[in-house]
Amino acid sequence: MELGQQAGARVPCAGVDVGLTRVFELFGKRWTGLIVAVLTQRPAYFAEIRRAIPKISERMLSDRLTELAEAGLVVREVDPGPPLRVSYGLTEAGKAIRPALEELGKWAEQYLPEDNSCTEGAETVARFQAQS
Repeated sequence: MELGQQAGARVPCAGVDVGLTRVFELFGKRWTGLIVAVLTQRPAYFAEIRRAIPKISERMLSDRLTELAEAGLVVREVDPGPPLRVSYGLTEAGKAIRPALEELGKWAEQYLPEDNSCTEGAETVARFQAQS
């Protein structure tokens, strides 16, 4: 049977959902989902987020936090110093993604083959969440 054929009749492909396109433009970038997952537990300082996701560079973390803030999911708060510290927390829109992330985690446990290459980051996020 050819692609797009079903019992002799051609079935057109369904168009891509606009909402999903917007979601994956943001969450399809590496690290974004893990950053939000860390922040679903509580607001955190930059260094805490960096420790929770050990393989992310400081520049990448900074870029992703900026993108999340521009998308309205993360709020950046500067604590009065000294020392100057910046904390990051989720907005209501950011908090609303938590159930979807939890469902994606359940789906991954059931359907994605176990691969030890990414468990270090997941274990670190789990430790961070347990500390809060």
